[in-house]
Amino acid sequence: MENRWSLILILTMLCNLILTGALQANEGVEKAAVTASGTWLSLVDEGNYTESWNQAATLFKNAVTKEQWLNSMRTFRVPLGKVVARKLKSKQYTKTLPGAPDGEYVVIQYETTFEKKQSAIETVTPMLDKDGKWRISGYYIK
Repeated sequence: MENRWSLILILTMLCNLILTGALQANEGVEKAAVTASGTWLSLVDEGNYTESWNQAATLFKNAVTKEQWLNSMRTFRVPLGKVVARKLKSKQYTKTLPGAPDGEYVVIQYETTFEKKQSAIETVTPMLDKDGKWRISGYYIK
């Protein structure tokens, strides 16, 4: 009976170590993706839309031409004005997204205030690209 409790205790400790390691790995991945999203958003905030397209993931560039991206930014982002404040709301690591191939993604949401829109949610989705770097595969403003 005592051996049984010892085994249960050891298994419980082992499970905790595995879960802690997995959580720390996801936190590292999420941190790298958040850093990549911040760098990319700086390009968008500066109005450097061409470079934001150049720095985006292959998946993004295959789905949206540079001209489509520039038109989209002129139509939807420019009218909002400059960013007044941006706060990280959430981040979630996933290997699957609707309408996208399986891969490594982090869906990041920011609560953002623009000059001409007090409350918006920006969703930025970095993915681990073919070159091993986190690059943006999606960007939406609500």
